[in-house]
Amino acid sequence: MENGETRVAVIGIVVENTDSVDRLNALLHDYAPYIIGRMGIPYQKKHFNLISIAIDAPQDTIASLAGKVGNLPGVSVKTAFSQVPGNEEN
Repeated sequence: MENGETRVAVIGIVVENTDSVDRLNALLHDYAPYIIGRMGIPYQKKHFNLISIAIDAPQDTIASLAGKVGNLPGVSVKTAFSQVPGNEEN
């Protein structure tokens, strides 16, 4: 991927272990410059949380964040990328 080329993606996160929430929030804070928006939904009936992250970043950066989040205990993650790469200037 060329310098300046970014991708827009949605990262879906399922948090089943609330002990991982502090570390998850710290990771998201580290990647805050790339995050377009975030929505969290507590699903109290099933005792877990759903989080969606909209992100515009180089593909490697998105993959790095998703990998780190997915390694947290009791946390699952999936990423969906846009079809067309963008440029940071757009």
